[in-house]
Amino acid sequence: MTSLPGHRVSTPRRIVMNRMRQLTAWLRRRDPVLAATRRAARATVVLPLLFALCTQVFHSPVAATFAAFGAFSMLLLVEFTGPPAQRMRAHAALAVAWVVLVSLGTLAARSVWTAVVATVSVGFVVLFSGVVSSVLAGAATSLLLAFILPVATPAPLGQLPERLMGVVLAAGASMLAVQLLWPRPQGDPLSAPAAQVCRAAAAQLRSEADYFAGRCRATAFRKCRTCAGQTESSAHKLRQAFTATPYRPTGLSTESRALVRLVDELTWLSTILVESAPAVEEGPVGTSGSSEVRRAAAEVLDLSAQLLDDPDDSPERLLAGAAELRTALIALEDEAVSRMPTPRAGDAGEPDLDTFIDSLDVSFRAQEVAFVVLQIAQNVSAARAAHRRSWWDRLLGRVMGAPDGPLTSAADRAAAHVAPHSVWLHNSIRGAIGLGIAVVLADVTGVQHAFWVMLGTLSVLRSNALNTGQNAFRALGGTLAGSVLGVALLQLIGHDTTLLWILLPLAVMFSGVVPAVVSFAAGQAAFTLTLVILYNVAQPAGFSLILFRIEDIALGCGVSLVVGLFFWPRGASAAVGKALAEAYADSARYLLAAVDYAVSCCALGQAAIQVPQEGRQAAAAARRLDDAFRTFLAERGAKPVPLCEMTTLVAGVVGLRLAGDAVLELWRRSADRASLDDRAAAQKELIIMAERILRWYQSLAHGLENDEGLVPEPLDSDPKNNSRLVEAVRRDLHDADGQATGTGVRIIWTSNHLEAARRLQVPIAAAAGGAVTRVTVFASV
Repeated sequence: MTSLPGHRVSTPRRIVMNRMRQLTAWLRRRDPVLAATRRAARATVVLPLLFALCTQVFHSPVAATFAAFGAFSMLLLVEFTGPPAQRMRAHAALAVAWVVLVSLGTLAARSVWTAVVATVSVGFVVLFSGVVSSVLAGAATSLLLAFILPVATPAPLGQLPERLMGVVLAAGASMLAVQLLWPRPQGDPLSAPAAQVCRAAAAQLRSEADYFAGRCRATAFRKCRTCAGQTESSAHKLRQAFTATPYRPTGLSTESRALVRLVDELTWLSTILVESAPAVEEGPVGTSGSSEVRRAAAEVLDLSAQLLDDPDDSPERLLAGAAELRTALIALEDEAVSRMPTPRAGDAGEPDLDTFIDSLDVSFRAQEVAFVVLQIAQNVSAARAAHRRSWWDRLLGRVMGAPDGPLTSAADRAAAHVAPHSVWLHNSIRGAIGLGIAVVLADVTGVQHAFWVMLGTLSVLRSNALNTGQNAFRALGGTLAGSVLGVALLQLIGHDTTLLWILLPLAVMFSGVVPAVVSFAAGQAAFTLTLVILYNVAQPAGFSLILFRIEDIALGCGVSLVVGLFFWPRGASAAVGKALAEAYADSARYLLAAVDYAVSCCALGQAAIQVPQEGRQAAAAARRLDDAFRTFLAERGAKPVPLCEMTTLVAGVVGLRLAGDAVLELWRRSADRASLDDRAAAQKELIIMAERILRWYQSLAHGLENDEGLVPEPLDSDPKNNSRLVEAVRRDLHDADGQATGTGVRIIWTSNHLEAARRLQVPIAAAAGGAVTRVTVFASV
């Protein structure tokens, strides 16, 4: 019986502990790495302390306002990545930018027209500069708030020192908080699953090397099938980690973007490996060269996995492994040339040619895999080089080892988005003009607190235009709910500022966590309640103040809705459709240009021609697609196109561009320099195949960009064209002196790359058919 009291005492404790575990599990589901919780916890400590210091010690409501909004901005609206020292430099640069923008905003606010011009100019520069630098992109909202706060609250220049004092206090406290209070752990959620895919693919390549070399065929075959399943499963887990939440599980940094491209390339590699895995135990036997290429590629993948696991490890071994893989590729091509059938006197048909061409398929698969592996190694090296960059290089968007300087690189990135369908350009123009209109309306309507108009505009214009309408209602609803709670709170506690001080940290915590784990509207309500408490602590005003806030924010939301719909009448799904259409059309043109390059190499020799420039256009279209897809993932609410279909379409662009890159690389490393004008037949058949594929992808682009819902059926293989190419190649296997050349091998491998681009149409057409139908239905609702 003596155990019963103890049991009764422990039961409530277990209930509390269970509740806490349930709450923690729920929070981690909504905020997986606790990023929002971490930021909110810091702001909960810093913001009330700064506000108390400025109001109770310095007796400066002006400094208190700028210190509170500065701390809110620097702790809740930004989170820089990289080592601690680089994060500190980024926060220091943000503090300097705040000082400059607050000074400019104070000066511009002296006249409504100077305020409008300055707001539009600063707004566009801040928003569009994010395309150049991930540091600027991540800090865009914070930088805009630094200018909006002073420009929307005109004051004599004599108040500027107090304003800057508040900014300096906020910056210093924020830097200490970021460094000391719950520091952000280094790492990302993609590196570990990406490393696992690399290791699984490496194991499969080694088993295939044994299989095609004829070693223990039965055992090697079973191992190949097992490894293929593990590769596919690992790639699926990586893709799940990528699309697990509405937001990309990476930041906007160069390192993060390289890892995002790595997801696409590893997905494409797994697709190739699953398709090329031996289907029967007694399949074709490869060559020693194809097995060596597979083993070299497996070694590169293992080294890539090691570098993904340890970002601070040196990439020298990976670079050396990639060089060995390139050497193995050259040896593979030389081996194929040495195995060419030798013409015999009186034998016009060369009966061994068909067998030889069939045997090239195993070598082609090795060559295709090796090219993708080299791209993966390059991306892993780029990601880790970006990880080790200085803060200055991060700010300029400079990538280590890039052939162009930082200004040239920045100009290229900016030029890629000076296009009619650029999401980034739309957002920049829309946001800048929306803020300018808000300044005009705040002055014309005579509202007493123009800052709230600007804040309402800014809070809604962060999303795309279709969601702008939804967010306007959410912002108004959240503001109304927060205001009602504020009224009830003021009615209950009256002018008891002590209780308001106690509630202030709780309100700050909720305003930081709720937007991420609940909803935009709930976050707006929590933010409004926080501001009601702040202003009533500093200057008690009661119910009339809250009514003004609702009126002002409603006006700001209305401005953002009208401007957003005017400059971009459809949402993120439609924007992704346009970006996909451009990317497919440009990538298909790039593939045709790469084939033209190959044909020119056949006719004139490599030294006489230039590398096609269509690759830069395809790369620019891919950048615009990347930004549109990120907007699609970041859009809250139900998506008209499932993520699985959208990611299939995006991965299709990657595969098409990689086919063009592979053809280009195949012929760029060509050693033939002689004029080969007698190979016109093979050249013609390659162009026919490439143009046929180009027309299909252009039709696909038209279906994605328009609302008819028409997607072309995938092309069937053209046996006549293939047979004509084989006949043409018969004359290209040897030069006039009967010596074997590599031109015929490269022609066959080029046709194989074109055939891979044709087979890619099957999953693309299936995904595009569903996506176009859903977007059309969604747009008509």
